[in-house]
Amino acid sequence: MSQRSTPADVSFNLTVGIIAGIAILILVAPVLIVIATSFTTTQALRFPPPGLSLRWYGDLFDPVRSAPIHNAALNSVWVAGWATLIGSVLSVLAALAITRVSRPSARALEASFLSPLVLPTLSYGLAALMFFSVLGIRPSLNLLIAGHLVVIAPFVFRTTLASLTQLDPALLEASANLGASRFYSFRRITLPLIAPGVAAGSFLAFIASMDNVPVSLFLSTARTSMLPIRMWGMMESTLDVRIAAIAGVLIVAILILMVVMDRFTGLTRRMSA
Repeated sequence: MSQRSTPADVSFNLTVGIIAGIAILILVAPVLIVIATSFTTTQALRFPPPGLSLRWYGDLFDPVRSAPIHNAALNSVWVAGWATLIGSVLSVLAALAITRVSRPSARALEASFLSPLVLPTLSYGLAALMFFSVLGIRPSLNLLIAGHLVVIAPFVFRTTLASLTQLDPALLEASANLGASRFYSFRRITLPLIAPGVAAGSFLAFIASMDNVPVSLFLSTARTSMLPIRMWGMMESTLDVRIAAIAGVLIVAILILMVVMDRFTGLTRRMSA
């Protein structure tokens, strides 16, 4: 026999539903607005658009008119790619090392590796600029890679460590008892089992690097301009509608990648782990 809902239960469910609906609206509405605006026929960022056109997407992909945007996008992909690759390798090694030390030490090391997640990125960007200036290192793409590396590595470290903690120690013990070396056990047992976690963290790290503004703001120059900085400059100076087109391309690309990553790595489950 099913239990009847009380007025208090109905009121609670209604309140939760309204709050959830408002939250979804706040998340989805800006995305829909910027995508709709990117198809406008006018010269300004205006919603709702008076008409629909692909004009601004055509201008965005024009290799002549949008050359600065393309260069900034290539810089962002280059920096994000190398920072993610290096950060993934270092994070996997760090996670493996932490799982082999005593628990009190592991907690301290884990907190230190995750500290960039809570460190204000504006403060870190300024500190990195001052530090590298003292060393006499001029701004470059390599410097941006180093700066982004500190900010994004914790994403890979977090998901890798979570995967390692779920690894059955009996598998490694059985491998060792059969005479396998540590490297062989890592290559044939550990790495295949933690690979989805590493891939999920690498995806999050890449997106965080592409989207980073504070570090890029302090460590980039006009020659090494990054896409978020270029978009911000366009927003301040001309309110160019191509900004909305860039946002539309990025949103669609990230949504597709998220679906693919969730299919193969369980991204949403690992993000909540």
